Order: sequence, then C-alpha cells, then structure tokens
Amino acid sequence: VQLQASGGGLVQPGGSLRLFCEASGRTFSSLGMGWFRQAPGKAREFVAAIIWSGAATSYADSVKGRFTISRNNALNTAYLQMNSLKPEDTGVYYCAAERDRPTLPITSMSAYDYWGQGTLVTVSS
Repeated sequence: VQLQASGGGLVQPGGSLRLFCEASGRTFSSLGMGWFRQAPGKAREFVAAIIWSGAATSYADSVKGRFTISRNNALNTAYLQMNSLKPEDTGVYYCAAERDRPTLPITSMSAYDYWGQGTLVTVSS
C-alpha cells in the first residue's frame, strides 16, 4: 500500500485545514486508517482513527470537537478536517493504514502496517 498525504500548509490560529490521504496498491475499503502527528522535538502521537467502513472513529482528547476524520472508499481517500486550529497543532501529520479490516479504530502506532510521507501543518499568526 502506498499512502500520499497532502493538504498541509500555514494557517492562522482559529483557522481550518483539510488533510488528504490517498491510498493505492490494495483495496482501500479493507483498511483501517489513522492520522498521527509529530511536533518539533516531540514524539509522534495519535490524532484520529477510523475503521474500514467509516462507522466508528476515535480521537485524541486534544483534538476532540475540533477535528473530524472521514473516508471515501470510492475515491480511496481518507480525510482529516481540522477546525479551530491552535499553535500547538503545529507539526508533521502522517496518515497510516492497517490491513486487517479492523472493527475498532486503532490508536496504537505499532499496529499500523503502512505510513505516508507526512504533510506539514503550521499554525501561526
């Protein structure tokens, strides 16, 4: 599976961005998808996850109510809609895929089989 993340950029505090993760090489509808981020000087952390059907999602406490993960299996794409962005949301955002058709959203990095290259999000005035 190849994952291509895009949509990052510079945004002011309070603004919005939508990240995209396009998958190829395997039936997308069987993959669990996740978003993680890594701030400068910090460890990579979980942001959001969604199961293969889109019927269940999970979020880090720090982004609940502001971020929304979704997917379109017909377009082989997962999304991360980010609203009310804060400077502490700054970092490289990575999408990841888990191949075993999970029935629960996966929050652990070690469970993911495939990773995209990351897209930089900078929240600053």
